[in-house]
Amino acid sequence: MIDPTQRFSSRVENYVKYRPGYPKTILALLRRDCGLSPASVIADIGSGTGLSSKLFLPNGNRVYGVEPNPEMREAGERLLAKHARFTSVAATAEATTLPDACADFVVAGQAFHWFDIPTTRAEFNRILKPDGWIVLMWNERHTSDTLFLRNFERILKTYCPEYPEVDHRRVDARVLHKFFGRQGFRFAHFDNSQQFDFEGVRGRLLSSSYAPEPGHPNHEPMLAELRRVFDAYQSGGRVAFLYDTQVYYGHLT
Repeated sequence: MIDPTQRFSSRVENYVKYRPGYPKTILALLRRDCGLSPASVIADIGSGTGLSSKLFLPNGNRVYGVEPNPEMREAGERLLAKHARFTSVAATAEATTLPDACADFVVAGQAFHWFDIPTTRAEFNRILKPDGWIVLMWNERHTSDTLFLRNFERILKTYCPEYPEVDHRRVDARVLHKFFGRQGFRFAHFDNSQQFDFEGVRGRLLSSSYAPEPGHPNHEPMLAELRRVFDAYQSGGRVAFLYDTQVYYGHLT
């Protein structure tokens, strides 16, 4: 298994172009339930290319994007360069280097499943202000709603040996209850989607850390099968990726 902090180094371009962002309706949820305001300070842990930070910056928030992977972090810095309230931090979830009690919200978008959970929990407790909130977000790809999505899932299971080991669905309710503690957590979800031509579908697949890269014996057969599946199920030269954007939020106890 590759070190989680290095897994996306060669996938940055595809990640920037083809990964989904987060619905703005999440902001309304956090305003209503958690008191999010433009004055709230956000620690975005595992900020990657800036997709989750990008949700909060137009709201007026100061955001600290903590990302250990140099290539991903630099892509985020380029994407968010116009935002004066964004600060890029070269650090990990387990040791953010942020000051004590500095954040109103600690956010992790599509990243929590890579963290060492016990160490991360202690670090989040340290950097959160009293009564601060943890917000964990994932764009969970639908796997069976359409024939294309069913066959895309089949391709992953056939050609991507690491797929079951690193899928974020390993973080289940039991893990989350243990992480948040006795007060538990709240849950909300939102529809999300992307439309792709074949180049987009190819890039979306290759943005995944478990997808075999050039030189691996599964790489070319995987892409050939992807082409066949796309051609069979496209409509007007495009296919849809559907997501359930899941948000778990609460206090640590």
